Amino acid sequence: MGHEYQDKVSLEIARRIAAGLPDHPEWIELARTNLEHWSTLNRDAPRLLRNYQEWRELLALPVPALCELLTAPTDQSRRLRHNSPFVGILSPAEVWELKQRIRNESSAA
Repeated sequence: MGHEYQDKVSLEIARRIAAGLPDHPEWIELARTNLEHWSTLNRDAPRLLRNYQEWRELLALPVPALCELLTAPTDQSRRLRHNSPFVGILSPAEVWELKQRIRNESSAA
């Protein structure tokens, strides 16, 4: 599965996060915690650190604007979704089910 599959998966995950974020503002703190952890792990990767900093700034947006950004069909949003700090919000079972469904849809097309 290539980029198109990954784009579909990351968009669907972002849609689920955007749908729940208004009721779960604590998810933003989880995202910030993930960014801090990843920054420590990847302290020698300037490109990743720039990406993490971009996300830190975006997490300060009002929730509706952040939700719109998460699901926008733009190149920026697509790029950001591939490095989303919202890891851990969906369970591994939810992510697996989502990936399986998208893989099956792609195979049927």
